[in-house]
Amino acid sequence: MKVYNYKDLSKSKIEELCSRQIEDDKLVEERVTDIIKTVKNDGDKALLNFAKAFDKVELEKLFLDAEELKSIASTIPADAKKAIETAYHNIKTFHQSQLKTEDKIETMPGVVCWRESRAIQKVGLYIPGGTAVLPSTFLMLATPAIIAGCKDIVVCSPPQSDGKTNCYLAYCAVLLGIEKIYLIGGAQAVAAMAFGTETVPQVYKIFGPGNRYVTTAKTMVQNKVAIDMPAGPSEVLVVADETANPSFVAADLLAQAEHGIDSQAILVSTSIEIIEETLLEIENQLAILPRKEIAAKAIENSYAVLVNDLSVAMEFSNEYAPEHLILATEKFEHLIPLIINAGSIFLGNLTPESAGDYASGTNHTLPTSGFAKAYSGVSIDSFLKKITFQHLSTNGLKNIGPTVEVLAAAEGLDAHKNAVTIRLR
Repeated sequence: MKVYNYKDLSKSKIEELCSRQIEDDKLVEERVTDIIKTVKNDGDKALLNFAKAFDKVELEKLFLDAEELKSIASTIPADAKKAIETAYHNIKTFHQSQLKTEDKIETMPGVVCWRESRAIQKVGLYIPGGTAVLPSTFLMLATPAIIAGCKDIVVCSPPQSDGKTNCYLAYCAVLLGIEKIYLIGGAQAVAAMAFGTETVPQVYKIFGPGNRYVTTAKTMVQNKVAIDMPAGPSEVLVVADETANPSFVAADLLAQAEHGIDSQAILVSTSIEIIEETLLEIENQLAILPRKEIAAKAIENSYAVLVNDLSVAMEFSNEYAPEHLILATEKFEHLIPLIINAGSIFLGNLTPESAGDYASGTNHTLPTSGFAKAYSGVSIDSFLKKITFQHLSTNGLKNIGPTVEVLAAAEGLDAHKNAVTIRLR
């Protein structure tokens, strides 16, 4: 992990450090374009061929039904079952609180306007399953979809080597009442949900994080379906001062690094001692991690920045716009107003990012690659449409009518004007 001194960084160097561009992005785009085209043209046949080529498994069919899921779920260890149930309870509790009924507003006498929410009827949920299978993502996506009232929920996740799914995902499906999991991964899963196949239903909006192929596919199908956000490789930025615990900071950085070799773990600190001690802790903790090879490569592509004070640290953080931001300082309350761009925030030395990843209740599907400057993480709102209503009484028409007539005439739209005039008569 390289260490930079902020005072020595030019504006262009800061922009370079905050960029997540990877050299072979063009190659990924070309491959994804071909995958989408093939799925669109060949449907189920393409999906079965891609499972054989990418997942190294020959599938007899593209999904597991309710009975199969129930059977697989029955093998889940008791402690894992309890942990999933606890996480589900917290996620459900937090997201249910987001359901709001808006008031009707009388903008002028006799003119009443309001909004009502309607669930998106058909949604697709992508649950990653490459180097790690994520039941937590299943909970994070399906729970708000169900609370919102989505009618058709299509779940896709890559098959295991046995052509099935694991007991954790299967138990999540049973717990949530999801009766089918489609055994499809990667860009081909996104294409299947976007265009539909003989087996996979077409959806209106696609959700879920994934690797660069999944993210690229989501951005490419946006002319056909909506997406939650361009959620790519995971990332964390830790702001630490002298009150931070280096072993905690190292653990947080490694927790993000073990996601994949293209993950980023950034440390911004006011203390060179904290940086140096954290780097030593990373070496010690890395040595005993089962996924140390993956984490080590991610750490190689990460860096630390020494800053003069916490306000400068927050300036850098806002430019980077991290998916996860950890404020490893006892002064975190003073920094909250300075946060402009971030996906989810973890406050103080006792709040690991892992808590939000699994069970605190907040959603872990968050904007990456700097998209936190414009996107929010997944919430109940992500699964809803907001529809506006208005109603004019006789008095309301009289009050607002002349204004509409004048504006319509100014724009040269006489039919618009007449729609009011004919009523006023």
